[in-house]
Order: sequence, then C-alpha cells, then structure tokens
Amino acid sequence: MGNLLKLIPLLIIMLILSACSGVAGKEVTVGGKNFTEQYILSEMTAFLLVEEGFKVNQMNNLGSSVVRSALVNGQVDMMWEYTGTALITYMGEESIADPEAAFQKVKEIDSENGIHWMNMSEVNNTYALVMRSEQASELGIESISDLAGYINENPGELSMASDAEFANRSDGLPGVEDTYDFEFGSGQVNQMDLGLTQRSLNNEQVDVSVAFETDATIRSYDLIVLEDDEQFFPPYRAAVTINEDVHEEYPEIEEITSRLAENLNSDIMRELNYLVDVEGQSVSVVAYDWLVENGFLEEE
Repeated sequence: MGNLLKLIPLLIIMLILSACSGVAGKEVTVGGKNFTEQYILSEMTAFLLVEEGFKVNQMNNLGSSVVRSALVNGQVDMMWEYTGTALITYMGEESIADPEAAFQKVKEIDSENGIHWMNMSEVNNTYALVMRSEQASELGIESISDLAGYINENPGELSMASDAEFANRSDGLPGVEDTYDFEFGSGQVNQMDLGLTQRSLNNEQVDVSVAFETDATIRSYDLIVLEDDEQFFPPYRAAVTINEDVHEEYPEIEEITSRLAENLNSDIMRELNYLVDVEGQSVSVVAYDWLVENGFLEEE
C-alpha cells in the first residue's frame, strides 16, 4: 500500500500530460541532455507548454553534441542550452566573462544557424571551487581571492581534489592559479574521477574541490561555493534555444518560458537536483511540485 501511495502523484502527472497530448494544432519537440538538471528543465518546459495547449514530444537523455545537431537539423524544436557550451564548444570562440555579453554573442552567431536564443536564466552550470562550510568559516575564506591569500601565507597546508582535465587545462586550475596569483604545488593536487572529488572533500581527505555550481552534492555535503571575484570561470548560463521557424510560428513560447527563466537560479537548481539525485524523487514529481508551489500551475 505504501508503494502505491508513492506512485499516486506521478500517476496524476502522467494523466495530466496524456489528457493534453491530443490537442490538435500546436506541437513542439523539446530536447534535453543526459543529466539531471536537463531532465528537470525539459520537464518543466513541457508542463508549461502543455498547460498552454501544446502537444509536447520530448527527446531527452541525449549527448550534448547529439542534441545540438538535432536542434540545428530541426529534429528538435527547442531546448535549454548553456552560453559557455555554445560559445566555446560549438562555436570555437574565446570565453567571455560578462554573462550578458556572452549571451548576445551566441545569439548573434547562432542566428546564422537558424537558432534563436532567448530568456537567459540565473542558472550558471559553470566550474566552481568549493570547501566544507565549517572549515571555510574557520579560515575566513569566502572567495577564491581569500583562498589564494591563505595559501600564499600558509604554503603546503591546503590540498585540493580535481579531475585530470581541470587540473591541467589552461581554463581550469592553472588558469585559476595564474589569475589569482597563487599555487597549490604539485603534491597538493590530488587527481581523481570527477564524481569522487566532492566525496573526498566531504571525507576530509582534501580541503578544496572542483565542482559545478549547480551540483547536488554541494547541498548534500554542506559545501560553500567560493566566490569567483575575478570572474575567471566563463558563464554557463542556461537559456532557451529554439528553431527560428518554430519561434516565428509560436512566438508565445518566448513569453511562456520567460516566466520560468526569470524565477530560476543556481541555488534553486541545486536544490532540485538534490531532490532527484540524493533523495531519489522522480524528475516529473520534482518539476511539477516546484511549478505548483511557485504559482506556475494549479494543482490538480
């Protein structure tokens, strides 16, 4: 009986979607990448579009380059994309520190590909350096500048966990050290799989770890994201990308998704990722509950 009760919210959500899936006329395909944050963004978007009378098909769980190609080729009509991913990976441009300037640049370049960018959110899935909240407070470290100052005054005291890529790329740790004028030292950087870095930090095997700003483990392990006060890490802001023909046909999609973009940020996204990744809740339930709690949908 207990398991049945847990399934009831999900069954209600499925009924809501299926009841609206037969709406004639307006139809779009929403794409998504293969990680939790993207599943949630795609599901939220689908709920809002269905509420406005669209039939929504979803193509989720795709690799970044695969779903990007699908968008360009018209197999996917729209998706949430990250400004840094588009600018650096797809377009081969240099990173731009200012989020709005980066957004305008990808919008300009992608117009040549028939892709329209809109509704950039405060969700920033960029690299970050994190510490245990208690230790950071004890040492008076709130920003990467604070970390640099502490390491320069106490060489060899703090260690870091990093994956091999971040530890060796110019836009990773070496660039951070150059920008903030400090150095961990080769013996102080412990390289491991990215999935283990924050666990190692939580287990007090290291003092600093690389992370992504919206990682659920930041919430789970009570970590603090050090402020990137020199704006070294390029912005990876989540924004809506849509095929220009689809945008022209359904201009109302911009207004529908703008309400979502205006109300999301990295802290909220981290919490939603936590509910799925750590607490094991369904993506659909997490997305639906948040939309109801924040006035986007009326609870059925």
